[in-house]
Amino acid sequence: MSDDLQALRAETEAALTAADDLRALDAVRVGVLGKSGSLSGLLKGLGAVAPEARKERGAALNRLKTEIEALLDARRTMLEAAALDAKLKAERVDISLPPRPFAPGTAADGGIHPISRTIEELTAIFGAMGFRVVDGPDIESDWHNFGALNIPDHHPARQDHDTFYMPGTDEAGHRRVLRTQTSPLQIRTMLGEPPPIRIIAPGRTYRADHDATHSPMFHQVEGLVIDRGITLGHLKGCLVDFLRAFFGISDLPVRFRSSYFPFTEPSMEVDIGWNRKTGELGGGGDWLEILGSGMVHPKVLANCGLDPREWQGFAFGMGIERITMLKHGMPDLRPFYESDLRWLKHYAADPLAPASLHEGV
Repeated sequence: MSDDLQALRAETEAALTAADDLRALDAVRVGVLGKSGSLSGLLKGLGAVAPEARKERGAALNRLKTEIEALLDARRTMLEAAALDAKLKAERVDISLPPRPFAPGTAADGGIHPISRTIEELTAIFGAMGFRVVDGPDIESDWHNFGALNIPDHHPARQDHDTFYMPGTDEAGHRRVLRTQTSPLQIRTMLGEPPPIRIIAPGRTYRADHDATHSPMFHQVEGLVIDRGITLGHLKGCLVDFLRAFFGISDLPVRFRSSYFPFTEPSMEVDIGWNRKTGELGGGGDWLEILGSGMVHPKVLANCGLDPREWQGFAFGMGIERITMLKHGMPDLRPFYESDLRWLKHYAADPLAPASLHEGV
């Protein structure tokens, strides 16, 4: 390597060593390899070199360029690692420290959204009864959402004015739909694993409806128990215990009314006692419908490959926003989704006191 190339290499190495951040490193790169850089100028001057020396000079310049690029890459890697270390040290959090004593109601005071808190409470109560939580896709086939649940084609729930259908079909040729309930998770569970089954399925659901008590997107929780010898008595005991635990009223009046759902037989609406004038739960002589339930229809069991002569079960479902509104005395559904900090701070739950699966609510 000629003297001028050795000098350029030594000068570049010194400049790289002096570069203490990525901006300085990029300045060195531009000064050497840029369009007007020192090495680029030498490469452009090859045309003026005597033909017999041009080949050797060109090879030496290319070798030097490769070496300088390698030095740049090595220095860049070193500086990036140093910058990351500095950032991590600056952002280090001592997790052994106690939480900062933010005053309640201040801007720094966080909380758990009422819907999230209700799901935690549902999980805790049903978890204590041996249920587990399952989850699944929001976009379902109409077979999982309707057909497997014994809902006929002419049922109003399957019409466009009630349901959001997606374009196209799935692999089996079924229309795709934004699930109108979390019941498809019951179907998927029965198809995917053998009994006994004991699950709850909280999640988002979608229907074409919107007013003070309805939203096009809302949350539901559904439960399913499949085993041998399951009776209506098991269903009633489970739901009575849940409602009294959730609302915190040990003697809450609970009434079961005969009803109709395509996927259960017999079917029942569940009412709780309340006072129509004051809105007080458990008081007065009035009744308020709170959820739907019933014994799993034999056709639903058969659709999932289970013999209804061997296996029985019960199912139930309720709106999470609805029971949250009743528990906390909320008059309107819409603020759940409006991100009003005043409303959120009023109804938010303490993040340091979550519901426990082992201790209940």
